[in-house]
Amino acid sequence: MYNDKVMDHFMNPRNVGVIENPSGVGEVGNVSCGDIMKIYLLIDDNDVIVDIKFKTFGCGSAIASSSIATVMIKGKTVSEALKLTNKDVLDELGGLPAVKIHCSVLAEQALKAAVLDYANKTGKHYPELDGFEPDDGHDDHGLVQIEF
Repeated sequence: MYNDKVMDHFMNPRNVGVIENPSGVGEVGNVSCGDIMKIYLLIDDNDVIVDIKFKTFGCGSAIASSSIATVMIKGKTVSEALKLTNKDVLDELGGLPAVKIHCSVLAEQALKAAVLDYANKTGKHYPELDGFEPDDGHDDHGLVQIEF
């Protein structure tokens, strides 16, 4: 069901944890399956994501998607990181079963939510976030913001 790369990121997830005093935090969840993903960002004065951590409550696909997304994002500028799509996550993992694709969407949405939190704190504007609302219900993906 899962390829070796997905299993590796599930069994040995990278960047798990919490960042104390993060620059931004984003949290999203999928109520239909119970997956909850929280991403913490530490962004330097040059707008580079110097550290990223995650906490995910969910299935192996959600954990693997979180792990690979943090690997792909760390060291990038915020604008570069915002170009990450769920398709990029899927491609980097080598695919997920069709019923688990929503996990890659969670990774993209959690990143955007974390950057939005950072932007709100600093007054910065990122055009990639125009129209993004982390707590609007995400009717097209079944996502809602959940506190845990």
